[in-house]
Amino acid sequence: MAVGTKDLAPNQLRGLDDTKLADELKKAKEELFNLRFQSATGQLDNHGRLRAVKRDIARIYTEMRERELGIGSAPVAEPVVEPAADTKADKKAKKADKADDDKADKAEKKAKKADKAEKADKADKEADA
Repeated sequence: MAVGTKDLAPNQLRGLDDTKLADELKKAKEELFNLRFQSATGQLDNHGRLRAVKRDIARIYTEMRERELGIGSAPVAEPVVEPAADTKADKKAKKADKADDDKADKAEKKAKKADKAEKADKADKEADA
């Protein structure tokens, strides 16, 4: 690569998140502006640097576009996952919760059945009368 582009190799660009990538783009554009200004005033020492900075900008735009299209993706910070410590107490608590839920379901079913029976009895009494 040309002079000064070691920081902006494609592999390093893929490791940057979107905000850092935008910051790098801004820095590169400012540098290009300064280099063009130096070139116009005859103060530019290294003309190859213009080409290198233009390529850096193109690399950054390419990475941004790949992310936009879903070809590449920004690095995602891996969430901190606490190890699942299933102790005997945890297992017993889960089992008790499940048993409580089952009991509640059975009680609910009994109540519905009783309501149906009560309604049926009422209907029978009305029919007899």
